[in-house]
Amino acid sequence: MSGGSVNGVSATGKLYGVGLGPGDPSLMTLRAVEAIAEADVVAYHSARHGRSIARSIVAKHLRSDHIEERLMYPITVETTDHPGGYRGALNDFYEEAAERLAAHLDAGRTVAVLAEGDPLFYGSYQHMHKRLAHRYPTEVIPGVTSVSAAAARLGEPLCEAEEVLTIIPGTLPEEELTARLAATDSAVVMKLGRTFPAVRRALERAGRLDDARYVERATMAGERTDRLADVNPESVPYFSVAVLPSRIDVTAPEARERGEVVVVGTGPAGPLWLTPETRGALSSADDLVGYTTYLDRVPVRPGQLRHGSDNKVESERAEFALDLARRGRRVAVVSGGDPGVFAMATAVLEVAAQEPYADVPVRVLPGVTAANAAAARAGAPLGHDYATISLSDRLKPWEVIAERLRAAALADLVLALYNPGSRSRTWQVAKARELLLEHRAPDTPVVVARDVGGAEESVRIVSLAELDPAVVDMRTLLLVGSSQTRKVRRGAGEEIVWTPRTYPEG
Repeated sequence: MSGGSVNGVSATGKLYGVGLGPGDPSLMTLRAVEAIAEADVVAYHSARHGRSIARSIVAKHLRSDHIEERLMYPITVETTDHPGGYRGALNDFYEEAAERLAAHLDAGRTVAVLAEGDPLFYGSYQHMHKRLAHRYPTEVIPGVTSVSAAAARLGEPLCEAEEVLTIIPGTLPEEELTARLAATDSAVVMKLGRTFPAVRRALERAGRLDDARYVERATMAGERTDRLADVNPESVPYFSVAVLPSRIDVTAPEARERGEVVVVGTGPAGPLWLTPETRGALSSADDLVGYTTYLDRVPVRPGQLRHGSDNKVESERAEFALDLARRGRRVAVVSGGDPGVFAMATAVLEVAAQEPYADVPVRVLPGVTAANAAAARAGAPLGHDYATISLSDRLKPWEVIAERLRAAALADLVLALYNPGSRSRTWQVAKARELLLEHRAPDTPVVVARDVGGAEESVRIVSLAELDPAVVDMRTLLLVGSSQTRKVRRGAGEEIVWTPRTYPEG
């Protein structure tokens, strides 16, 4: 026993959080074995049946003079008559268990709390740690996690280069599981058991089911690995994980029977504006095709080919992407904003409608469009009905644009004006302002939003009469209010704009 006193003052024992690894006793660390040997008390959690996997791992290291503290969970499912519900029952259990260990520590005994895997990775020990570590000398001994064990048993890399590994509890809602699985490069889903059906559906909805692997009881008796799609849901225990290995594939993409084209939008700026679905499509693509400015927003990945081009060759770009897909390549066509709003989705679908490409799968994924991003920065100017019009006369006559501006102005719609100006188009904004002033009051609020989300972001609110065409370029978007749009100054001078959702009768 390690009890005693120092200079007449009672010394407390030391607390160890001991990681045991995934199950095979030979995967315990030397330090874990040493800590158990130093301990007076060995504590471990168990279910109500009393058996403990943690204890079974260290069985040959236990001595007859070890004091064993079995910390038995009062419940293992979320059905309880405890007044605080499931969480309340567990909290009471953790408090009681911590005080049992504290009594040993106060008596000068060293306590080793056993934890499968790593003590601070989804482990029961962490609940003791939070209640005791600030009160007693403590050492946490890391252990091999089930994540590492599963990857080793599969013999497949988890992540490589700049890939991102996501650890996900299977207990998340199915929609959340789907979003996170779609967005990441590789993943491990923990806590399967009864969550397996929802996890499987989420993998399928995220388009990752074919890549998913299943590992059960890694390094323990009864270990099993398989394709997750082939696993019977009724056979899945709690000690199992789903694994999405590294997406960097050594198999030549040309070997695939069929490729596909996915048209994606990067939002108005960079990664903060990407949806999880778009992140996943960009990560899994063999080839990225797009206007060079937009391709530069996408991180470089090993083995991924990038095909940049000028902004005025949309049809050629679409045909090139579809030809790659016919050869078995997974192709992401990259747009800014939303690909379906004055962007690449139309160009791709126009070419894909032709007979040579009829069998090439094409998907369009939504993105944050510039109008929504600019509106959010300014307040809520698009809170009521609005029209979206491009001022570019490169693909349609100015007479058509002018007619649509008049119609929208007469209908008292808020206007989102895309492509207002460029080096070669310098007069359109002045003409549009002149036309709109025939139907709108001079003090109508106009949001002048430039490079929203970018390094040179500028969002100003001016009146329609004060709108200066000279400050408008291709990176600018204009939001012109209706007769109901309001501008107010708040607090320390912040100006906001919104359009009420109600409209006056008559």
